[in-house]
Amino acid sequence: MLTLTGKHTYLRPLEPEDLTFIHGIENDESIWKISNTITPYSKYLIKQYLDHAHKDIFEVKQLRFVICNNQEESIGMIDIFDFDFKNRRAGIGILVKDTENRQKGHGKEALELLTNYCFTHLDLHQLYCNISEDNTASLTLFKNQGFKEIGLKKDWNFLNGQYKNEYLFQLINTDVY
Repeated sequence: MLTLTGKHTYLRPLEPEDLTFIHGIENDESIWKISNTITPYSKYLIKQYLDHAHKDIFEVKQLRFVICNNQEESIGMIDIFDFDFKNRRAGIGILVKDTENRQKGHGKEALELLTNYCFTHLDLHQLYCNISEDNTASLTLFKNQGFKEIGLKKDWNFLNGQYKNEYLFQLINTDVY
């Protein structure tokens, strides 16, 4: 089993036992704006997703890890999505679920671990992320990890009766090609 380990945080693949944790995240309306979710997910659908989570990234074009702290508590998730091996790029999304686990370095360490994995094991050339203009924590996190703002998508997402801009950030692996 692939586990990416840092000093205070580690990333592990999804397990069937994560059903309740993922169900809680996917159905937490307070974070739907981050993922553009508008409908809840049943445990049945999440169980089906978990049943297929072991599939190869080259087949399903995504890979999700659970972010855990040193006490082996699941505190969030980090994803690789839109995996494009031909063009050697992928998107990254991250969420630390509860506010008491934020601003403690877990997101930073998880992003470092996943970025290193993408560049060294998946041989990717670039990573990107999409961040709402009002998500200051994520804007700061990705900027501090070397991601560069490369664009602004005006009125991109409609949330709570108003349009929000979304930034596009990119990190190019200059050590390869």
